[in-house]
Parts: sequence; structure tokens; C-alpha cells
Amino acid sequence: MKKLVLLVLLATTASASLAAPGEDKNLHKKLLTLDTHLDTPAHFARPGWSFGDRHDHATDPVQVDLGRMDAGDLDGGFFVIYTASGPLTPEGYAAAKAFAFKRSDEIHATFAKFPDRIGLATKASDAARLDRAGKRFGFISIENSYPLGEDLSLLGEFYKRGVRMASPVHFRNNQFADSATDTPKWNGLSPLGKQWVAEMNRLGMVLDASHASDAVLDQMIALSKTPVILSHSGSKAIFDHARNLDDARLRKLAASGGAICANAAYLGKSNPNAERSEIADKLEDAAKLGLTTEQVAALTRRLRAIEATAPSQQADFETYMRLVLHLIDVAGVDHVCFGADWDGGGGVPGFEDIDALPKVTARLQQAGYSAADIEKMWSGNVLRLLRTAEQRKGR
Repeated sequence: MKKLVLLVLLATTASASLAAPGEDKNLHKKLLTLDTHLDTPAHFARPGWSFGDRHDHATDPVQVDLGRMDAGDLDGGFFVIYTASGPLTPEGYAAAKAFAFKRSDEIHATFAKFPDRIGLATKASDAARLDRAGKRFGFISIENSYPLGEDLSLLGEFYKRGVRMASPVHFRNNQFADSATDTPKWNGLSPLGKQWVAEMNRLGMVLDASHASDAVLDQMIALSKTPVILSHSGSKAIFDHARNLDDARLRKLAASGGAICANAAYLGKSNPNAERSEIADKLEDAAKLGLTTEQVAALTRRLRAIEATAPSQQADFETYMRLVLHLIDVAGVDHVCFGADWDGGGGVPGFEDIDALPKVTARLQQAGYSAADIEKMWSGNVLRLLRTAEQRKGR
């Protein structure tokens, strides 16, 4: 298992941006690595599916499991409680709250099935502790605070359940904020959204601005007592989409101490395909639909066949690396991280699942980045934000 600190390397390269000549083929195994946005819990309750197995990309839609965490040397990450937006009504809030609590229970139950292989992480220091124990680590995050309704005390309930990162909004505006992909309603955060920022700070949770509008990001940076993260976002310079950031905001985020985690979605123009979308929707709802393993495999084979000729976006691994290198160039190595949106729409040809993660480390070495800087991007920058939030808790 990897070591958190490469003592010799850090001692000799901590202040350097460029590595010595020669590539360490085993570097990825040595680094502490995490991904900030794993939507895999959507499959945790799927009949016949086990997080402990290594699944085949050709016959299963899931991109992350313990088998591939071992193979791709992903030490851990943030497992997401995602809830789709719905009516901004008491009934809508109640249904969303019940769904989010159920998803939280599924995450805890899944980790509990594999106590010797993965452990719940609730502090920045837990990542190294669990790694030293030979285990993977799982933080928990919330994507879309819609399930809170108008009751911010529920943030405390989710904190007790282990949540340490949350975003206010998803694809549609809600009671807290404007979405990047909706017509502005609040021109940023709502009054309740500003209270949400204060409560997140009080609890010691990291604020995530992915999916939020530019105005929301600006206001979160201005209001938050701790740096803001974008757990799975990209750059408008690579692809001009509302979900991505312009260079000016990347610099502003970096100046505030925040970080942006490179997404493997919204890298290029989409290629609409009705059949692919229909199959993808069915696979996403496989647990709810009660699809058998055989049905999932058949649908996945058909999906892969379509993707071979009509990928969902006009991008590949080279595009992803252009994004990563651009983020580094603009924001700096202290403000870049990785959140590919695995099992939530991320992935491109050549970078289909977490088996491919070592390729990123290899390319960063080839670009001249030191082991110390690469480890910052794989985990150090995110753990810094977690520690900062922990230290500000209650203030």
C-alpha cells in the first residue's frame, strides 16, 4: 500500500516544480490518491452487484469498485449522496430528504461489508491512517443540498452521518442558489443560501461550488471563511460550457486558496444519440428498476457498441490531459485536484474507468512535474482544504 509522504522525494523536491530526469514507473503506487466525486453509491443497492468485486467495463456500467481501486491504485475519495432536484415544496423536500438518508445508509452499509478493505474517513488525517492500515478510505459528500429543504439543522444530521463536503445546487436552481445550467433566479445565492454557507463553515464542512453559477461561486468565495472547492469541474478554455470556469475565475479561486478538481465530462461537444441516452437512463436506474445482472450486462454491451461509434462527447484522454495541464498552468499545482465524475457521466475513450488513473501520473511526470507536486494534486490539496475546514469548525 502507498505511503502518504514520500520522505526522500519531498525533502529534495518540495520547492521544485520540475522532476529530475527519468520517470518513476512505480510513482502512482507510492502516492496517496483520491478522487473528489464518486457517484458509485447509485449502484450500491443494485441487486446482484457487489462493490467488493472487480467488474468488467464491457458488461457493467460502473466505473469504480474495490477491485479496480486496487488495480488503478485509487486509495480513496468522496462517495456522493446525489439527489435530483424536484419541486420546491414541503412534499418535494420530504421525499428528497428520505431519499438522501437512504443513500447515506447504503454507503455506510456497503463500507461495513468490507471492513478489512475500506473505512469511513471523517477527518483529513483518516486518509493516511487508513492507508497505513492497508485499507482504502471513503469520505462522504452531498451533491445538491435540495434534500435539506429549508431546515439547515439537517446539515448537522448529515455531518453526524459522516458528510464532510456539500454543494448547494445541481442542474436546476433550488432554494439555495442558481445553477450554472438554469436561468438565474437569485443572481447567485438566495438569502437561505447565504445562511447555508455560514452553517457549512460552522460545522467544519468543505463548500463545493461545482454545478453552481459563476455568481454563486463569486459569492461563496467572498462569504466563506474557508477555501472553496470545485469537486468536478473544467475549463472554458478547453470547452466553452456553463459548467466550466473561465481563466479569470480560476485565478480568483486560486488566490482565495481554493482548488478545482479536473472533470472528465464537458470536455467537448456532445453527440446526441437517443438509444444511448435511453440505455444509460435504464442503467442509472438499474437498482430501482430491479434489473438482473444478465439484463445489465446485455444493456451495457449494447451501450459500449454505440459508444464505439458515437461517444457521448467529442473528447478523449488527450483532451482530458489538456484540461489538467491548462488548470495547472492557470491555477498552479497548489490549486488543482482530480474529480472525474466517475459513475456520474465522466469518462472518455482512453480514460473509461479508474484502471486508467496511472496514465495521468505518468503524463504529469513526462510534463516535468515532481513527485511532491503530483501528490499535492492527487490528495494534498484536498486534504489541506479538509484540514482548514476542520480547524475553523465552531468559529
